[in-house]
Amino acid sequence: MSTLKIVEHPLIQHKLTLMRDKACPTEAFRRLLREISLLLGYEALRDLPLRTRTVETPLMEMEAPELAGKKLALVSILRAGNGMLDPLLELVPSARVGFVGLYRDPATLQPVEYYCKLPGDLDARPVMLVDPMLATANSAVAAVDKVKAAGARDVRFMCLLAAPEGAARMAEAHPDVPVFTAALDARLNDHGYILPGLGDAGDRMFGTK
Repeated sequence: MSTLKIVEHPLIQHKLTLMRDKACPTEAFRRLLREISLLLGYEALRDLPLRTRTVETPLMEMEAPELAGKKLALVSILRAGNGMLDPLLELVPSARVGFVGLYRDPATLQPVEYYCKLPGDLDARPVMLVDPMLATANSAVAAVDKVKAAGARDVRFMCLLAAPEGAARMAEAHPDVPVFTAALDARLNDHGYILPGLGDAGDRMFGTK
């Protein structure tokens, strides 16, 4: 699974432990997800292309770096992906935003699409897909399929937690897509949940059951 990038920064690991605790309240869970997403975002976007332009500082003129090419596209896998979307927009306010709505059929664990809206010119944009959990990876693979079908060529995926089964599935289906995560957990249970995990990220984020 050479595509898997585990970001082991101490701040990320500490905040993730707080999120795992079942006693962590909804407000704190949202805040911690935002903070970890910001930290993961720095790593996941560290290779964005740059160009230079002339800038007049208070002291002199210089050639200074800025982002090059088309604006980054951020694609949230609904609904839980929205918890990672807003902090990434704080990092890159000019990013274009798309949404892929998928839910997991509880019987088959296969993704069912109910919504898709993507930015244009994906062939010329770096694309970052976000979803807190990479469990079976069925939804993640389907979402990558969608953005690639829309023309995306530079695709990356960011999640909070990954299961070995999901990481392997993504690497097999899309070996060109790097996956950035805070942790690789032990396994999936019979219902497709990550163990030890942190429960259902969407339910904990939005206070639903």
